[in-house]
Parts: sequence; C-alpha cells; structure tokens
Amino acid sequence: MSLEAQLWREVSRNIELEAALSRMLELIGELLPTRGILVRRVEPESKRLANVAMARRSDCEAPKRISAKSEIPGRCQAELERFFNLRDAQRLEDVETGLARAIVPEGLVGKLVVGPLRAHGEAVGVVIFELARHARVDEAALQLLSYTLAPIGVALANAQRVQELARIKEKLEADRDALLTRLQRQDISEVVIGASGGLRLVMERVEQVAPTDAPVLILGATGTGKEVIARAIHNRSRRHRGPVVRVNCGAIPSELVDSELFGHERGAFTGATGTRKGWFERADGGTLFLDEIGELPPAAQVRLLRVLQEGTLERVGGQQTITVDVRIVAATHRDLEAMVREGTFRQDLWFRLSVFPIRLPSLKERFEDLPALAAEFADRAGRRLGGLPLKPSERDIELLRRYSWPGNVRELGSVIERAAILGNGKRLEIARALGSSVTGEAPSDDASLAGDASARDRSAARSESDGSRPQTPAPHTDFPTLEEVMREHIHRALERCHGRIEGPFGAAELLGINPHTLRSRMRKLGIEWASYREEFRRMRSSS
Repeated sequence: MSLEAQLWREVSRNIELEAALSRMLELIGELLPTRGILVRRVEPESKRLANVAMARRSDCEAPKRISAKSEIPGRCQAELERFFNLRDAQRLEDVETGLARAIVPEGLVGKLVVGPLRAHGEAVGVVIFELARHARVDEAALQLLSYTLAPIGVALANAQRVQELARIKEKLEADRDALLTRLQRQDISEVVIGASGGLRLVMERVEQVAPTDAPVLILGATGTGKEVIARAIHNRSRRHRGPVVRVNCGAIPSELVDSELFGHERGAFTGATGTRKGWFERADGGTLFLDEIGELPPAAQVRLLRVLQEGTLERVGGQQTITVDVRIVAATHRDLEAMVREGTFRQDLWFRLSVFPIRLPSLKERFEDLPALAAEFADRAGRRLGGLPLKPSERDIELLRRYSWPGNVRELGSVIERAAILGNGKRLEIARALGSSVTGEAPSDDASLAGDASARDRSAARSESDGSRPQTPAPHTDFPTLEEVMREHIHRALERCHGRIEGPFGAAELLGINPHTLRSRMRKLGIEWASYREEFRRMRSSS
C-alpha cells in the first residue's frame, strides 16, 4: 500500500485529530526522520493562527513553551493568501522574517517544513513538520511531506465539525433542561391526560398504528389536543429518535406553501437569496405533523400527493430529485369528505391520508377527564405565575362542568390561566374567569370579554351539535355582520392586550385560539396589530 493510501486510511480510522497525527508521524518517520507535527487552525475573524493538535516522537524532548496563538499582521495577509494557493510543502530557512514568523509559533525551533491545509476548496489551517537536525530536506523529502497535506486538511476539517456538533449538542441539551425545568417534567414526552379515561379508545388506536409507517389522519374540533396525539404516535413509533416537525398549513401564505414544505433553490424567486430546506427534508427520518391539512391550496395538494406516493420531491426552482423518509400525520377540524365532494380537496390525497383515521372527542364528550385536566393546567399556571402549584376546588370543578366548552381543552387551559392571573398567582378565580353566563352574576370588567366570546361560542356549538343551522335574520341595516362582529371582538382583545398576540398575556390566549389562526384571521380582516403597540407606547410615554 502506498504512503498516501496509508495516510488516508488513518484519517478514516481516527476521529480524534491527535490520534491521526500520531499514526501519520509513525508512517512518515519510517521514510524521513521527523520529530513532530503541529497543526494550526486559521481564525479569519480574529486574523490569528491557533494550535489545534500536536504529535511528537516519544524519544524527542518537547519544547518548553510554544505560544498557543499568533497574530497575522495586516502586511502579511496577501502573502498568506498566496501561501494557501500552493500545493506543496515549503522549507523554512528563517522563521524570524515575513510570513514565517506568523505561521510558526514562538518557541518552536529547528529544521521546519510548512504546508497549507485545505478542505473542500477552503483554507483551514497550516501544518508544521519538525525534522531531525541531520535530515536532508531535498525535493524528495518535500514531495513526501506534500502527500500528507490533503489527508491532514480533511482530518482538521473533520475535527472542527466534531467540535461544532459537540457545542451544538451541549447547547440543545441546556435548552432542553431549561424547558423541562419550566414545565416541571423529567422527560420531554407529552403527557396524555385521559389516556385511561375519555381518551382510552383513542389511545388504543394510537398503540395500534404507532409501530407502523402508515399515514394517520387525526380528526376533531379545534382545541381537542390533536398535536398531543400526533406526538404520542411519534413517541411510540420506531422513529421516536428522529425529529417531529409541526407545520400549521393554515398559517402559511398560499404563495409560500411550496417553498415552506419542499424548500427552494437560490434564485428560485425574488428574495430567495440562498438554498433552503423545506419541512419535509427537515423531518427526514422522523414524523411530519401537518396541522390543518384542509387549508392546503390545490397546487400544494398535488405535490404532497407525489411525496406520499413516491417518497421524493424537488425544491422550488430545482431539478434534483430528493428522497425523503418521512411519516405523515395530518390533522384537521374540517369535514374533508364534504370538501372532496365539493371539489376543494383532492380525492386521491384524501384516500392516501385517511389510511388510519383517529377521531378525538370534544371536551364535553369526556367530562370525566375535566378534573384531571383542570388540575394539570392549574398546577402549571400556578408555578409559572407565582412559583407554587394551584389546585381547583370542588366548587371550581362544578363551575367548570356547567360550561359547554366550545373551544375544548385549549379553551379550558386559557380559562384556568385567566383565573390564575385574576387571582394574582395565589388562587384561582374561576367564577370571574368564566363570566356571568355560567355563574349567573353580573359580569365584571375582567370577564366581560371572555363572557361575550363564550356566549357566541356556546350558541354556535349548540347549532352544530343538533345539526340545525341558524335562521337567516331579516335584513336590518343596524345589525352587524359576522365579519364585523369578529373584527370588533379581535379589536377589543388587542386593545386589552396592548397589541400582544402570543404568550400568556396575548390576545390569542385571551380568545382561546392558536396564535397562527389569529394572525391569519387578522390578515383576512385587514387588522394591523402594530397600531395597538404604537398606541400603547404613546400612552406609556405620556404617563
């Protein structure tokens, strides 16, 4: 086996750079008396060279002190660029002059040979060979050392990637630990409350389908916990170590759906300044949760069908076929069968997605789980607001049972959060949070907004449950349209929240809907949230 082939073998065998250098030193030493090898990394931001790894013969005394970093003077920048364009190792006659003084660290003396290190067409560092005093540095010796430049350059690049991955892993683990601390959990798996109660049949179907790769369609009203079930399917599947990516199809502008789902190439459209991976590529090896699948435009439905059928896609503006291994879990609150009949949803896509449908019951269909859900939300709200867990009383549970919960579990969480805020994080003010429609008392300022929304939602829920449709009222010029009522209601919520949309004090939480859904409705109604923030700033500055 040639020397060059042996050098590449050592690079592939040893992830640690120092281990690879030690083996290379042994191989080179059989042909050329070499005392040691030093690799230095280029730091272009700080314009410095930094020591990364060193290998030295055991019978050679190491220098007492070698400087870890050395500056590259501005006058040497052009000379350094020319050095990196060289392909062969170079003998250093005098380390005290010119670029050599920047390349060689202080304290390293002797018979030295240097070479540029490149990987994937980019300069990554320099390597310095310290030869024995009696070694002949002729053309044959330089040619031999030049064979090592490419393998050492790749080894350095690999070591940098490993270090970067280690840093990213540490950061993600720190973020994960911080998140678990805030959620008061030991692991990141989602708690499914009601798994042995109102969701028992649902969880049985989850256990059946999770080990397979079949697409799953989760059906249920808004706020019933479709994302929780999607994550439960992922956590119980063979893909549980892979990513689970959630995409709200209703929150993506129609003109950007293809780019978001399938990615785009640089220059594919105005503003595409770089190549971007889509959600399918990011979920490769895991699960892609397509929430509100019924909101996808027809063109995106066609491309989604191709991915489901063939497992391949093409980025927008690209011609390369990309293979992805993704399990699809879709969810919607809409009647997809009716949409198929109306021609607004593709029948073939419906057949692909509905291989294994799972229907989630509404909260009023699983009232047996209400005490456990309320206790869980109260515990979280109390810890988040006051640092101590809160617990609903029997009177609180009774009040909660009187309500019809058109917004389901999500609305319950919002009401509990509101009750904790009204109680200053020390107690739950359930009656004030629910409003007069449940308690029968006069509405307070704190609950007026929630009461108005609750009354309208209960009316809509009754109409939906008994199959009837509201009668069309006689035309009145002074009677507001549904769009006007919705616009006014969102205005009131934004005023109360000073333009804030997300978070525990945001309008979405107050209205009991998803922030993405709220933004989508605001766009349709022409509501600008920024004006409320500006008004709030003016109020604060004037006060």
